[in-house]
Amino acid sequence: MRIEVVVDVKTILGEGPLWDVGLERLFWIDSFGGVVYRATHDGREVRAWDVPAKIGSIAIRKDGNGAICSLANGFHALDFKTGDCTLIHDPEPDKPNNRINDGKVDRRGRFIAGSMDTMEEGPNGALYRLDPDFKVTKLDSNIIVSNGPCWSPDDRIFYFADSWSGEIWAYDYDIDTGSVKNRRTFVKLDTSTGGAADGSTVDSEGYLWNAQVYDGKLIRYAPDGKVDKVIDMPVKKVTSVNFGGPKLDILYVTSMAKPPLPRFPGDGVLRGSLFAIHDLGIKGVPEPRFGA
Repeated sequence: MRIEVVVDVKTILGEGPLWDVGLERLFWIDSFGGVVYRATHDGREVRAWDVPAKIGSIAIRKDGNGAICSLANGFHALDFKTGDCTLIHDPEPDKPNNRINDGKVDRRGRFIAGSMDTMEEGPNGALYRLDPDFKVTKLDSNIIVSNGPCWSPDDRIFYFADSWSGEIWAYDYDIDTGSVKNRRTFVKLDTSTGGAADGSTVDSEGYLWNAQVYDGKLIRYAPDGKVDKVIDMPVKKVTSVNFGGPKLDILYVTSMAKPPLPRFPGDGVLRGSLFAIHDLGIKGVPEPRFGA
């Protein structure tokens, strides 16, 4: 196993690594900087787009010419050619202290993303589904910080976390309707060292990888919730993970340069870097695009 820095752009709050198989490019974001980044698998040809608000996640659109963005004030469409970023729908106009955070696309082209309390204190957030026709449906509520949405390879289980609940949850997922039910605890984290569940991905073997922010660890969980592997990262504030590269065998890891609240720890010179982990002997699955 080998860990390297792919791109050192010192993202204030790096998040959402996303490898697009069709474009053969890696995307990631600076949530607080309001930037979408794109690069080759080895960190070349870096391109960036500014967006008009804090950003939680993106999904590449079906034609590959743009992205759906979960911004602080709702779902937006970003045009890669013009740089225009236009509002689709704001599901929480009555909650100015919330912002839309982490999100991913299911294999029917729906974007599932949750909102969060920006002070990370109250259960004011919710989980939403944005359909290809731009209809928005609320799936769950009473969430403090939405994070880590992803699916089992057979589409039957949807994983999701409220970072400050200390748990990653599993739901039964209906791929035909995009609905969730039967929420239960998948894993209970050891939060005694200050860590919390952040971004997740599921590999081709059905194991869930989670970035445990503020604790500097990546943990691979078996489908039964048992810990299979622990990787200690060179920074504490790791935020999310995604497999990519030409063979889908590189694990990309984002991190933050500056914690959002003063109670969280700092890091060294590698803070805010985009990392790549090689030689794991494990592959991911392609991330779907948004749209029918």
